[in-house]
Amino acid sequence: MRITMIGSGYVGLVSGACLADFGHDIVCVDKDEQKIAALLRGQIPIYEPGLDDLVADNVKAGRLSFTTDLAKGVEDAEVIFIAVGTPARRGDGHADLSFVYEAARTIAPLITRFTVVVTKSTVPVGTGDEIEKIISKANPSADVAVVSNPEFLREGAAIDDFRRPDRIVIGLADERAKEAMTEVYRPLYLNQAPLLFTGRRTAELIKYAGNAFLAMKITFINEIADLCEQTGANVQQVAQGIGLDKRIGSKFLHAGPGYGGSCFPKDTVALVKTAQDYGSPLRLVETTVAVNTARKRSIARKVVAACGGSVNDRKIAILGLTFKPNTDDMRESPSLAIIQALQDAGANISAYDPEGMVNARSMLENVSFGTDPYDTAQDADALVIVTEWNAFRAMDFKRLKQVMKTPLLVDLRNIYRKEEVRGHGFGYVGVGRPTEDYLSPVRLNVTAQAT
Repeated sequence: MRITMIGSGYVGLVSGACLADFGHDIVCVDKDEQKIAALLRGQIPIYEPGLDDLVADNVKAGRLSFTTDLAKGVEDAEVIFIAVGTPARRGDGHADLSFVYEAARTIAPLITRFTVVVTKSTVPVGTGDEIEKIISKANPSADVAVVSNPEFLREGAAIDDFRRPDRIVIGLADERAKEAMTEVYRPLYLNQAPLLFTGRRTAELIKYAGNAFLAMKITFINEIADLCEQTGANVQQVAQGIGLDKRIGSKFLHAGPGYGGSCFPKDTVALVKTAQDYGSPLRLVETTVAVNTARKRSIARKVVAACGGSVNDRKIAILGLTFKPNTDDMRESPSLAIIQALQDAGANISAYDPEGMVNARSMLENVSFGTDPYDTAQDADALVIVTEWNAFRAMDFKRLKQVMKTPLLVDLRNIYRKEEVRGHGFGYVGVGRPTEDYLSPVRLNVTAQAT
């Protein structure tokens, strides 16, 4: 099939490359001339494991191309995917649909045959209806079927998610569109990929409901972690105990500094706003948003407490800046709020991330950046793990102790065992685990510095 992907960002590029790998003829269109020029040179604008090779292979095979010429890009297209950004609208938190609607208005005059127009972007309920109206108004003779096909790609595992999906949700009302979308995903049939056909509005809501549920699950275990710290329980064992219940499941039950990224923060807020507009408020989601926002700064207070109650004029080393490992995405990352709160408390911050340094430099002020964990920890009063990159899972504590001013690890992802870290002479603070004696043998030293 000849398929056009409007938007060459994270969703558009990954989806386009994967569809090309299935054997379809894919044209990725983007109005960002610099991005397209980079892609034509073989430079990938985002970090996603395996994406560079996937793009290169399909460009070489002639199945994947890039252009800024929309007319050329949609020529003879049987299916047009809209995969542009839907950021939170400044001021009210609603999803900003201006890029989606602009794409619809732009392609409308170019449609000369039956065409399936698919929203791959995350959009609120009713967006497909509006796209239909926009195209009809701009080109009354256009024969189109507007479809909702939300993406469920995890950053860092997007290619595997596309190739081996839990489900493919397709919202439509036109049998011709059903036939076309079935053909788009036909190569996945060998993997028993479940195609779930629904109404268009239902498909739009599935995406938001799914993200909101996972965000609530993360926030729930984070609040349980706080209770564990007060009662002497262990949140990891609590998570294991409830996760073994098949009705609950073990995923997204890892306590930490809160959720971030390009999806959960904006999608939960957008869902809240949509529900309010329809007069059907979602109180659980509203609370999830509020609790997650507050948690990021409360985590900074945990670091301050670990340092004896003050970080004024102390060096705090931060390991991990992206919102999760295996991505360079800094959007709404917990590290941003944590670092700001520590700076507000007077701390001097050094930081390191395996892939997020370029984006971090443009988003963080008055932060020094290290070249590796040990350079970052030089003369530090505390080392804080914010993102659980594999590069941080087997650090040399003997070497760290030699370079740090105070041997103290604040492990916000619980990737180390207390006994292991303390055995190297470090103080240790985790999340949702008993805190008594975790700081020994450095408690007296840190407290003395604070006074």
